[in-house]
Amino acid sequence: MTLDKTSNLPPIQSADELNRLAYTLRGASILAVDTESNSLFAYRERVCLIQFSTPQDDFLVDPLALDDLSALAPVFADGRIEKVFHAAEYDLICLSRDFGFECSNLFDTMLAARILGRGELGLGSMLGAEFGVSLDKRQQRANWGERPLPSRLLEYARMDTHYLIPLRQLLKAELVERNLLALAQEDFNHICSLPAGVNGRNTPENRVADCWRVSGSYDLPPQRAAVLQELCRYRDQTAQAMDRPLFKVINDHTLLAIAAELPQSLDDLGSLPGMSPVQIRRHGHQLLRAVNRGLSSAPIYPPRSPKPDERYLARLEALRNWRKERAKQMGITSDVVLPRDMMFSLAESGPLSYAELAQALNDYPWRLEHFGSEILKLISAS
Repeated sequence: MTLDKTSNLPPIQSADELNRLAYTLRGASILAVDTESNSLFAYRERVCLIQFSTPQDDFLVDPLALDDLSALAPVFADGRIEKVFHAAEYDLICLSRDFGFECSNLFDTMLAARILGRGELGLGSMLGAEFGVSLDKRQQRANWGERPLPSRLLEYARMDTHYLIPLRQLLKAELVERNLLALAQEDFNHICSLPAGVNGRNTPENRVADCWRVSGSYDLPPQRAAVLQELCRYRDQTAQAMDRPLFKVINDHTLLAIAAELPQSLDDLGSLPGMSPVQIRRHGHQLLRAVNRGLSSAPIYPPRSPKPDERYLARLEALRNWRKERAKQMGITSDVVLPRDMMFSLAESGPLSYAELAQALNDYPWRLEHFGSEILKLISAS
């Protein structure tokens, strides 16, 4: 395998080029994949670049120049082709959201490193340690929606997949040596099975103007919370019209200060954090109107979660302590032993038989085999 591949690649921007690439990728047994999105520069983020690497070549695809990327769908879905990502979950969510792609046969180099107990999980750190490569990860925050993309960004994007296959080879060999490959494969399969948008990140449906998403909102009196709700609604509408992310319109800290202080004039607004003369000129009058709308509306109260019962809390504490001790013994992080969502699910359901536990751990057969009896004993005693 060679690491000397062509640099300064022009992105694929035509249907004919994309079809030729799809044909090439369908003939590969392993691919490295990454994406770049514009979440820091748009109200609705979208995938702005897709990178692929085979053992021989690197490729860049420009989704903004293409009306249809469906030619790539069979590549992602083909279980005969291994797809190598670093921190795959977010990429898979974006690829599913924007293009409907479903992925099978995945290897995640970040997850593999976590399972091996490595301390440095960032791609830049890992490539530096293994190959002496230096990546300028500040480019992650670049505007990937700008066109044309400068050559420095194209080269940075290319390098994000350039070494992923060799890195996968090293990590897989270590997983095999330590008898952890089956555990890793379990987590790789789980990521592929997650529904699109599972973490709700930056999707319009989950990004409604909800004041309770603002840190500190639960401390506001109910009438001021109603004001914050109106402020959030104004910000959301403005961000959508400007096609900018919420924080680039008005940040959460500023909205919370406005709701707490209830300014009634532009001068009052000017004394609050984040309200520069430019911000007052752009938004001042509308913010004051939002404050008055909130004061005229009914007070609102934070959502309340039912208090968990004592048996649930006992099971949760027992599982938490057990996985912490197990992780220490194995030299890995505790959520590798038992993922957080599964820990809460087991504490909630409280399976008391092996059959019930097997059903709960249906997607985690390695953990069932290696930890099942310990988990059952803990739950039965809690």
